[in-house]
Amino acid sequence: MITLHSYEGKNIETLKETCQNELNQPIEKIYFKEKEEEAGLFKSKKYTLLAVTEEEIITSIKEFITELGSKMNLDIKSEIKIQDNIINIILVSDNNNILIGKDGKTMNSIQLLLRQMYGNLSEFNLKITVDVSNYRAKKIKNLEREIKNICKEVLSTKVDVKLDPMNSYERRIVHSIVSEYNDLASVSEGEEPNRYTIIKYKD
Repeated sequence: MITLHSYEGKNIETLKETCQNELNQPIEKIYFKEKEEEAGLFKSKKYTLLAVTEEEIITSIKEFITELGSKMNLDIKSEIKIQDNIINIILVSDNNNILIGKDGKTMNSIQLLLRQMYGNLSEFNLKITVDVSNYRAKKIKNLEREIKNICKEVLSTKVDVKLDPMNSYERRIVHSIVSEYNDLASVSEGEEPNRYTIIKYKD
């Protein structure tokens, strides 16, 4: 787990300067969460500043991955990068099939576990994604290719196509691709986990 650094004072910029000096990190490598407390009748405003460094996040997650590998009896290597407030975790092991699981279920479970364990990072608008040997990235590329082919088919035949059930992330990809075609529309129907998307031709 990650311990958040907390500072209190009357000036937020002074708090950030104090934090940076104490943590000895470049300001762009520190994530902040500001909280402003209501001032009383004769009191000035008071601020609380929460902070965590990129280095602390990466070190903690790497330690978790090492422990996970030990429990799964796998040698897991990890590459962690933070970009656009997304913590991208790429895992590679001596048996990627076990780490991925059927249809990516083990990989998704690891992602869910990490999000739950590091839930306090959501205060900094940070989100965790996990991929194993680019499995998720390849799957998304294949999905995009498939949806574009289906879009061309619907444009040609003018017949709606009902897709297989997908998770919310995959459905967003479908909606995004369909939105690029002026004569097509997409709508999601059904209940989770069997919610699906229909690609329609606009009359």
